[in-house]
Amino acid sequence: MSDKNREGKRTARERLAVERQREKAREKRRRTLIVSSAVVGVLGLAAVIGVIAANSGGGEEDTSGPVVVPKGAIGQDGLAIPVGKDSAKSTLTIWEDFRCPVCKVFEDTYRSTIQELTASGKLKVEYHFATLIDGNMGGSGSLRAANAAACSQQAGKFPAYHDVLFENQPAETDDAFADNAKLTELAGKVDGLDTDVFKRCVDDGTHNSWVAKSNKAFQDGGFRGTPTILLNGKDVYADQANPLTPAKLKKLVEDGGQG
Repeated sequence: MSDKNREGKRTARERLAVERQREKAREKRRRTLIVSSAVVGVLGLAAVIGVIAANSGGGEEDTSGPVVVPKGAIGQDGLAIPVGKDSAKSTLTIWEDFRCPVCKVFEDTYRSTIQELTASGKLKVEYHFATLIDGNMGGSGSLRAANAAACSQQAGKFPAYHDVLFENQPAETDDAFADNAKLTELAGKVDGLDTDVFKRCVDDGTHNSWVAKSNKAFQDGGFRGTPTILLNGKDVYADQANPLTPAKLKKLVEDGGQG
């Protein structure tokens, strides 16, 4: 083979190698652009979701009006809604936030036991409301749901509506309870609650200042968080080394709350 032919083949191989390197470089740039675009898209979506979660439910709610205590509320400043007979020997005090997922876990776990004990006359429950999730996550669902619960107490339908709210609790980052229409819609699940009077109470925020006063009492009480569960004044839910169970709660109540 002549030197000229060998030189021509070497040049062709070199051109082919250069072209292959260029193709690899182009493919690498293409993959980089695809990955970068995907990352930007994910970050942008996360930012949008964060803004939606933080801003759901609008701005600050008006809690400056007169404190309207719902009918039948008891205790200091009328901040507790009672369920059960006054003659019950044991009292369970529950501090809850309707947006609080751990509160829903408590309700789902203990609901049937508490209902059994109140129906038998052994236990009285006093419900108090806090609005911690509104403060932590933004929004107003804790406040509006608690106001709606107070409206249901005014209508004599509190126990059933309280349970409906927790059974239909949205995700913690979803401030769905800030929508008064949603709260009124859920009232349709309680016989006789979906009335014009209830809807007006919800839309007007009739008990907003009462809820705000309850939340302040929670903060002033130095409680660790929601739910806070006290049996005859003793915290029976905080000790995770000796956790409460439905069976243990039932035994404590039947033993007169001594544990």
